[in-house]
Amino acid sequence: MDLGHTLQRSSPHSAAPMQTNALTRIDIALFNGFALPTVAALIEIFQRANSLVAAPRSGRARYDVSLLSAAGGRIASSSSVFVWTDDVQSHRGTNEPHLLFIAGGAGVQQACRDERLSEWLRRRHPFSEIVHPIAEGQLLLQAAGLPSRYCPLLYGDNEAPGLHPARLTEAPGAVSTALRIVEEDLGADLAQRVAESIAPQTRTPFSSSITPAVAPQISDKILASARWLEANVDRPVSIDDAAQVAAMSERNFLRRFKSEIGMTPSDYLLRARLNMSCRMLVESRLPVDKIARRCGIGSGGQLSKLFRKYLETTPTDYRTRNHVAQQKPNAQVRDQRREFDPGVLIEADYATQVEA
Repeated sequence: MDLGHTLQRSSPHSAAPMQTNALTRIDIALFNGFALPTVAALIEIFQRANSLVAAPRSGRARYDVSLLSAAGGRIASSSSVFVWTDDVQSHRGTNEPHLLFIAGGAGVQQACRDERLSEWLRRRHPFSEIVHPIAEGQLLLQAAGLPSRYCPLLYGDNEAPGLHPARLTEAPGAVSTALRIVEEDLGADLAQRVAESIAPQTRTPFSSSITPAVAPQISDKILASARWLEANVDRPVSIDDAAQVAAMSERNFLRRFKSEIGMTPSDYLLRARLNMSCRMLVESRLPVDKIARRCGIGSGGQLSKLFRKYLETTPTDYRTRNHVAQQKPNAQVRDQRREFDPGVLIEADYATQVEA
């Protein structure tokens, strides 16, 4: 997998947090049909980091997150959640450090044809220390004729273990990049607190088969396709789509995936959807039918059938058994998200149903 370029931001071996009064600008390029989960996680990481430091008195870094789209205004994610954005044409760059993330999602093909977004990417690219596409966001960079520029802090043969080490042979995840930046700027302890606050450890009955121990044994193409399946649980996915991510024929992809992962792509996707539904049942009060749609399972009735088949229980009973222990910490996380929402308008009522 081509990683594009890296640009030295600071030494990956520095022992102390970077001390600076500079505000780091985080630009996130969006489009209609973008995938929401990773974008939401990035916003939460940088805003949570802001809340945990007393800048500017401490002299530590602070982050300013901007959500941008070609025309600005309200745009829809692939899950029909609406987000408010600024117009790229009216967004003026500054001399302060900039990091650029580019969303992925089902609407990327249409976005690639929007010259306003491509032209803005060409203008911002030279001034952005990191240019990190998320999944299909790479296609937007390619349409603009630009390379990616990943965080160098995640690489290096002798790099000391950090929160989220990555192998040079695979592109790093956007969340890993964001947490590593916070770790470098503000220290490992604070970065760990941020990581824990945005990812409450809800135990699910379907653990992932790809652990750090086994990931090096899986080829980059199959690993990328598995991560892509996990990132797209909220929308219809075909085997051909996943095979294209791996740049393989459908027949070869099916054979390689089962050989390396230990299950078929369809079983892996179902496991990821059931895991997400289990987490949402515990961490939210959304109705079962709405959770099913957001997890790509179609309806509450279908989710109930799957729960009875694989867990010998119902979604409602699973929620009742597991919600009490998680209720208090997750209420705190929800309060933090309300307090540190960076002026983003999110309408959580889904207007369309995602088919299984």
